[in-house]
Amino acid sequence: MDARSPKAPGGDALRDAAENLFQDLQEHFQALTATLNLRMEEMGNRIEDLQKNVNDLMVQAGIENSIKEQMSIWSQQ
Repeated sequence: MDARSPKAPGGDALRDAAENLFQDLQEHFQALTATLNLRMEEMGNRIEDLQKNVNDLMVQAGIENSIKEQMSIWSQQ
């Protein structure tokens, strides 16, 4: 007998339970995806802030120009 057939004992209940489980899993997956996207965006913002702070510290330490000079020398070789 086909489990989807109304003649199958418990077929409708089993199908409904499977559909409910699938719906719950889909909702949890969507919530997890939204949370991960938010965390990735926050991490990107923190990395940008860190990069800016490192650049500011390099300027304060007076090493920004020497690094740029070294990079230009290496690119010419």
